[in-house]
Amino acid sequence: MEQVPEQLVIKGITRAGRRFRPADWAQRLTTSVATLGPDRRIRFHPKVHMAMRDGVECVVVDTSLGEDDPRLLEFLVGFARNNDLQMDGAYPREP
Repeated sequence: MEQVPEQLVIKGITRAGRRFRPADWAQRLTTSVATLGPDRRIRFHPKVHMAMRDGVECVVVDTSLGEDDPRLLEFLVGFARNNDLQMDGAYPREP
């Protein structure tokens, strides 16, 4: 049986319960960690994607990203923490 990767879900809701603005934050964040392919098209990172969960825009991160690129994982977590966004999943919480 294949093991399902653990995920970190960054929600577009602050810890105070307000929707995060701008409305396209998830697209901007996933695009900021994307690259351009040889055909000059955007190649989104295979371990970072947008999702809608319970009517809330989210960015879902495969936590194995920490093994491949720990700085990128820290960047994404730092974004969430700096903007006081809710996070669910497999990542250590701040003390």
